Amino acid sequence: HLQRALFSPRTLFSFAVFYGAFTFTSKASSEVLLERVGNAGVITLNRPKALNALNLNMIRHIYPQLKKWEEDSETDIVIIKGVGGKAFCAGGDIRAVTDAGKAGGPLAQDFFREEYILNNTIGTYKKPYVALIDGITMGGGVGLSVHGQFRVATEKTVFAMPETAIGLFPDVGGGFFLPRLRGKMGLFLALTGFRLKGRDVQRVGVATHFVQLDKVVALEKDLEDLTSPSVRDVADVLNSYQEQVDGTFHHLHILSKMSPTSLKLTFRQLQLGASLNLQEVLMMEYRLSQACMRGHDFYEGVRAVLIDKDQSPKWKPSNLAEVTEQYMDESFSSLGDKDLKL
Repeated sequence: HLQRALFSPRTLFSFAVFYGAFTFTSKASSEVLLERVGNAGVITLNRPKALNALNLNMIRHIYPQLKKWEEDSETDIVIIKGVGGKAFCAGGDIRAVTDAGKAGGPLAQDFFREEYILNNTIGTYKKPYVALIDGITMGGGVGLSVHGQFRVATEKTVFAMPETAIGLFPDVGGGFFLPRLRGKMGLFLALTGFRLKGRDVQRVGVATHFVQLDKVVALEKDLEDLTSPSVRDVADVLNSYQEQVDGTFHHLHILSKMSPTSLKLTFRQLQLGASLNLQEVLMMEYRLSQACMRGHDFYEGVRAVLIDKDQSPKWKPSNLAEVTEQYMDESFSSLGDKDLKL
């Protein structure tokens, strides 16, 4: 049952779409649009053919603009959204990172470092930050949204952190927000990569609000028209659009055949992250990202899911018992002067 659930045609197609999206490239200036609308700074992820996947050039455009808007007296709120109707942002540029890691190129360090710095900027932002997470929101897309003050889901939202399926771990601050979800929901989502849909995204606390898709354009306009909005003003506008969501979370019963190394790293990541602040988590996760770049399973996972598409990764080690405590300790150890600095 487990294997059928993980490797069903629908699931395999999803992985192919979500991760295969990262082969498209175009000029960064058109990949992300940055504009002032009323009192709002609006970020539009503009790679619809790639499901708005996040690459390093996009990060390098978004980060300085966020810093400028934070200090700009005429910008009172930031809104981030995606185009195309299918995705907010399906993830990060995994293919490019894989190629760089194999070749020993700097992107394997630069991408994670600069992405995490951007995640931290969002998590510490001084002005209201509203992410309209309509459609697929995974991996790097979660990092662009979940640390902001407001996250608005719709009936088309699909949330997941599927990194353990490719020998990685739920990064972009997953070690911070996942253990803070109620019960053990965060651990379940982290280990299995399970996809939450629609109202369930708010039920578990990933989204702060749920708004019907046909009302999102009007909501965005109301936010842009706010004069000198405070967090309270923004919350009032969002609450006025909020659809009623009951507190019942539907039974989730899937477990997936993931990388044993990723599972162990993720388990400890969330255990430690529960008592760390966002900056400490991102520093920890950068160390883990580099451990994955040095290891086997990340490249094998990407090969099995993206390149050869045989969906039969050969994990090393192949079981949890063989993932040693020494390896775990080394993965979490300081990188010295190469540690992430925030």
